[in-house]
Amino acid sequence: MLNEITFAHPDLLYLLLLIPLMVVWYIFRQSKQQAYLQLSDASMLASGPKGIRVYLRHMLFAFRQLAIALLVVALARPQSSSTGQDVRIEGIDIVIALDVSGSMLARDIKPDRMEASKEVAREFIQGRPNDRMGLVIFSGETFTQVPLTTDRNVLLNMFEGIKSGMIEDGTAIGDGLATSVGRLRDSKAISKVIILLTDGANNAGSVDPLTAAEIARVFGIRVYTVGVGSYGLAPFPVQTPFGVQIRDIKADIDEPLLQEIANMTEGKYYRATDNKKFEEIFNEIDQLEKSKIDVTEFKRKYEEFLPLALLAFAFLFAEFVLRQTVFRTAI
Repeated sequence: MLNEITFAHPDLLYLLLLIPLMVVWYIFRQSKQQAYLQLSDASMLASGPKGIRVYLRHMLFAFRQLAIALLVVALARPQSSSTGQDVRIEGIDIVIALDVSGSMLARDIKPDRMEASKEVAREFIQGRPNDRMGLVIFSGETFTQVPLTTDRNVLLNMFEGIKSGMIEDGTAIGDGLATSVGRLRDSKAISKVIILLTDGANNAGSVDPLTAAEIARVFGIRVYTVGVGSYGLAPFPVQTPFGVQIRDIKADIDEPLLQEIANMTEGKYYRATDNKKFEEIFNEIDQLEKSKIDVTEFKRKYEEFLPLALLAFAFLFAEFVLRQTVFRTAI
């Protein structure tokens, strides 16, 4: 950003006060310098027009004053400056591990647990443009839906297609966590994070959840675990011969396991019992995991006296040429 002009030697600008004095002196001198010619009758000269050279000769003085003013300003060393910032952003690598098992269709969180999870995750993603993010889904097995990327559009579009039944049903928390760790273990980011959302207990897969948590700890990966669902019974859509009916099912979240995973990795456990709580959880995670931004301010100065000096010498040269040619006084 270009700032205003400053001067290295501003005190020299006081010399500009001499110019009005020189103008007064010039006017006074001109009034004393009159040519005299004795004639018996001067009536014939009274109405005679003055030639244009009479007026233009004052241009020589004007050129000299302009040259002096420009030289004074040039000696004061006018300087322009530009300031700006070098911004270095070191993002955070984040993998969202989302449970897509059938129980995520429960409607204790509107419109259901899965859609609510997808909605807050999308808002979280849009609010972190400087981070790489990935998406892992799991139920009875696990699958990397999107590897780490900075392409928000791809990530958000993939969220749209997530639905229950995409993969074998069940809740393989250990496998989902291990797959997420695999996506982050070679990351060079200053912070590596997994946000694991599930509404059940580990009942499938080949990797023990605590073993996966230990691996995450070794690789310096922090895990935030989110238990999705209210306490007690939750309305759940069930397909019957008479169509879809809503029946109550008991919440089956293994909170002690999720708390231990979070504690082992220096993360935190949350329980999302409704939509508002869900939003608060992701807002808190967003605040805990802010990108590191280094801002280096710089200021550069540029000397601006040369154009002024050249213009001053141009006026002096013009005065000299005109004085020696057009306005030359006969000797």
